[in-house]
Amino acid sequence: MTTAAPVPLGNAQRLRRLIDSGTPVQAPGAADPLTARLVEQAGFAAVYMTGFGVTAARLGVPDLGILTQSEMADAARAMTRAVDIPVIADADNGYGGPSNIERTVHEYIQADVAALHLEDQTSPKRCGQMAGVQLMEEERAERHIRAAVSARADRDMLIIGRTDALGVEGLDVALDRAKRYRDAGADLLFVDGVKTLAQAEEIGRRLEGPKVIALITGTEAANLTLDEARELGFSIVLHPLDALFAATAAAASALATLRADGFSNAAAQFSYDDFMGVVGLEHHQGLDDNYGS
Repeated sequence: MTTAAPVPLGNAQRLRRLIDSGTPVQAPGAADPLTARLVEQAGFAAVYMTGFGVTAARLGVPDLGILTQSEMADAARAMTRAVDIPVIADADNGYGGPSNIERTVHEYIQADVAALHLEDQTSPKRCGQMAGVQLMEEERAERHIRAAVSARADRDMLIIGRTDALGVEGLDVALDRAKRYRDAGADLLFVDGVKTLAQAEEIGRRLEGPKVIALITGTEAANLTLDEARELGFSIVLHPLDALFAATAAAASALATLRADGFSNAAAQFSYDDFMGVVGLEHHQGLDDNYGS
């Protein structure tokens, strides 16, 4: 009698296990599948599909709610295909009313996204670090979380309730909103726009349950260590912009050198062979050797 092979865990199940381990899940941001592969090859257990980065990579414009639901879902599919680690994905404000939210949840589940976060901004939304954020009414935002939970039904994907109230109405309101989203069924809570260590500490102290924090390059909060994040009760630590800003700086520097000198030493820092390793050429050569003409 043969024994059936074990069923592999889905991405959401794998992310749940990582969270249950008690060590915060570090998820660097990726704007595209190439960066997601770099995140995976660097040894991280999860990757964050940042809407800020996807907007910049696809359109070359700021994160002002310009990308559509279908564009974001396509970006999520491309990323989950490229890596074998769970993808945590930005889903903005769900792109409309309850029907739009249901479609968003279904599309992300089909893409095998491990977790998505829904925010409480009105449309057109914008990056949570920017000025001019406008919040939807609390009850409406809570109902949107309930709509997402209902749309998920018995399928497995983590739903993160995000509030952008911190920079608009202050910490007390942000915490009250987050608690409402927890009561509405969100699996994790995410107060965005944290800039200081004091804010991170206050959120950790006053907000019960699994939590997400985004550490933005250039803020004081970005100095929070993984051990400190664990002590404060954060389950997921996002680093949305580190790779994007580093890649942009490196590309700008190489192009400036090429323009000024007529040549660039970029290949000396990262060779053609190095790049082929990132994109998995050896695997595709193996396919051709085994099955090609």
